[in-house]
Amino acid sequence: MDITDSLVSRYDEAVGLFPRPLRDEFIRLPVGEKALAEEFRLRAGKMAAVLLPGGEKAVRVPMTLADLGRITEAATEASMHSTRESLKNGYITAPGGHRIGICGTAVVKDGEVTGFRTISSLAVRISKELIGIGRELTGSLFENGEFLSTLIISPPGGGKTTLLRDIIRLVSDRGKRVSVADERGEIAALKGGIPQFNIGRHTDVLEFCPRAQAVIFLLRAMNPQIIAMDEITGPEDFEALRSAVGCGVKLLATAHSASTGEMKKRQLYREMLSCGIFERIVVIDNNAGKRSYRIEHCQ
Repeated sequence: MDITDSLVSRYDEAVGLFPRPLRDEFIRLPVGEKALAEEFRLRAGKMAAVLLPGGEKAVRVPMTLADLGRITEAATEASMHSTRESLKNGYITAPGGHRIGICGTAVVKDGEVTGFRTISSLAVRISKELIGIGRELTGSLFENGEFLSTLIISPPGGGKTTLLRDIIRLVSDRGKRVSVADERGEIAALKGGIPQFNIGRHTDVLEFCPRAQAVIFLLRAMNPQIIAMDEITGPEDFEALRSAVGCGVKLLATAHSASTGEMKKRQLYREMLSCGIFERIVVIDNNAGKRSYRIEHCQ
């Protein structure tokens, strides 16, 4: 399967969550647009749209509250209670690793979101697998046969998880034991315990466990050489990763930022860069939908 076929297959899988006639409208889009699609934007009372590099493209299907409810049920396999932890952060993860952001009227109990009384809009991000995109990078992330702790950065929707997944695969297939703290179930997309993405021969996955707690579990139980995780967001993630480095484990992680200069404006990231837990930074640049990668050394 070539890259275009893979992208279209993931697009069609995400569309499979939608009720007719919405599904039929999105299936009719040209192959080129399907391959470039990043996510679907679905808002009650508005026409459904797909997000392309040039912006949102609407189709002639107005969304209803009932439609949004059906999509959410399909994504959770009619088991919203099993996604309670992710709902606290405003999203759910559908089979196949497609992340769905939710807006509407939240139900809050003891200061935490426990569900949604009304769902008014969804952002369905298409999970992608691009085998080989990290191949040219990976050699530069090793020194004397040892992996160098690496942080991948880009703005939201910039392709961090897709690149992270491929580097995990490449490093794992080199014989390194990689343990993945997959809090949202997007990196491996386990189904019946089996990863739906190719994440390598020597990779272990802990899914839907809070990242910081997952790092500690993995250190204790799995004897990893590398711990991988998506989207460092809080001081608890940073502290857990620092503990891992103290145990001799290398890191592979992502964070939201357009550049290292931007990262240094935020206290958490500034401290993270200055303490030396990462040795390399991979910056993802996006120009009209075409992504390129460059490596920076941590100072």
